[in-house]
Amino acid sequence: METQGGITVQRALELPGLRGGLPEVVAGADRLNRTVRWVHAGEVPNIASLLKGGELLLTTGLGLGTRPAEQRAFVRRLADRGIAALVVELGPRFSRLPSTIVETARAAGLPLVQLHREVPFVSVTEEVHTEIVNGHYTLLRRAEEVHRRCTQALLGGGGIPQVLGILADFTANPVFLETADGQLLYAAAPESGEACADPLQVWEGLRGQREAREEGPPANGVLVDVPGGGRGTGAVRARIALLAVSSPLLPVHRIAAERAAGILAVVLMQARQEEELAARGRGDFLTDLAEGRIAADDAPAQARVLGFKPGEGPLLPVVMRLAAELAPAGNWAVLARAVLEELSAVGVPVLLGVRPVEGRVPLLLGLRSESERTAVADRVAAALRAGVERAGLERAGAHPPVVVVGVAGGWTAASAGLRHAAETATAAQGLSDRPWYDARRLDIDLLLWRLREHPDLAAFVDRAIGPLRDHDRTSRPPLLPTLQTYLAHAGRKAETARELHLNRQTLYNRLARISELLGTDLDDPQTVLALSLALRARRHTT
Repeated sequence: METQGGITVQRALELPGLRGGLPEVVAGADRLNRTVRWVHAGEVPNIASLLKGGELLLTTGLGLGTRPAEQRAFVRRLADRGIAALVVELGPRFSRLPSTIVETARAAGLPLVQLHREVPFVSVTEEVHTEIVNGHYTLLRRAEEVHRRCTQALLGGGGIPQVLGILADFTANPVFLETADGQLLYAAAPESGEACADPLQVWEGLRGQREAREEGPPANGVLVDVPGGGRGTGAVRARIALLAVSSPLLPVHRIAAERAAGILAVVLMQARQEEELAARGRGDFLTDLAEGRIAADDAPAQARVLGFKPGEGPLLPVVMRLAAELAPAGNWAVLARAVLEELSAVGVPVLLGVRPVEGRVPLLLGLRSESERTAVADRVAAALRAGVERAGLERAGAHPPVVVVGVAGGWTAASAGLRHAAETATAAQGLSDRPWYDARRLDIDLLLWRLREHPDLAAFVDRAIGPLRDHDRTSRPPLLPTLQTYLAHAGRKAETARELHLNRQTLYNRLARISELLGTDLDDPQTVLALSLALRARRHTT
């Protein structure tokens, strides 16, 4: 068993030195898991004043006194001092420990051991101290391994969430990074186990507990300072909070957290890292909600922890997806801040997060009623695009960001709506640019995107429009754009010619050539349906 920088009383009794003395536990047998921090041998009556607590005290009993009152006082002083255990070697002073000493030790909860054989105290001391030092070395080695993994994660392109995730897995408990004044920056949960379920609920409980205590670490956890606040050598930039939810916190966990704090201090020196962490934390919450890892009943309380307090109206899920060439290479905080500043003018409660790996910005908005969905979507889409521009992410020739608006509803609908909008935003890449897309109108595109790796989809596209693709590779003018515009206008030739800037005869000639190449009738409804699907699907198969 791992202990607070030492070994247990039980382990000390199992070592050869004490085991050779034929130890007999006469009191406190249920407390042999106490930590032995050090070993001390002494025979003076005032030995308690020389101890700090956690010692295994070896004695022959010369200092215990001869009168019952002296013996009771001796044992009580040791118990009050918090020693790990009292070991008395029987011999000239006692052939067996007096009942007064035994009863006092039992009443005080102090483990009391008598040795039936003489042992060299120096050998016992050496053995126990060696075991303690080896234990310290093992703790440091395990903590150093965590430090190595955290460093590798950063060198491999990871960030603070990865570091906190490694620490959460190591402790098998949730880990939180908070600002110096106690505001949550990021919550990490272990990948498996009870503690991975709802770290934000755990945080809400922690906040209430600390408000009741007014200050100091939580009762079932520890706080580790992350230095670097910039206001003196002792300034604190942030704090790591460890909580014992699924498993007890061990000394090695604190050591590992202290090692991780040194890494985080370096990372947080970069500009706006706290802002990005907070935005990523909100993005993680919205993603967990979308993927069903957070129950709809638990979501409102967790959202309040993140500052989202909608009214009684429906929630509107929105997802913006950035093309790869627009992704803000390492500083999503700039984008998050710019977008949030633009969204402040929308006039509804907003919860905005970022998901750098997927290149997404998920949002939840609180509406007053379903009827304002379109108006709010217009304003939100404009704010999102303005934020992208303010963040300096617009580039000539790059695909514009895709904004998809889901179905408004309660928390259950928000979960499905966020998931639907996120998938649809991916499927909408490459469509003609619009301020925003209604997720409900892109279900066919989403279905085709999900089938993108199925060989039958590529074969269908090849059968339907393969001859036109072959033509456009070698001949001019290209015919696929003409067919796409024609189908988009539901076969209305006048509107098609106007959009393509063609006279009618030229359009008729092109349509006749398309029919000839495909061997189909463009007036046949089944043919039109198949060609429309093939044109939509080709984005996912080329």
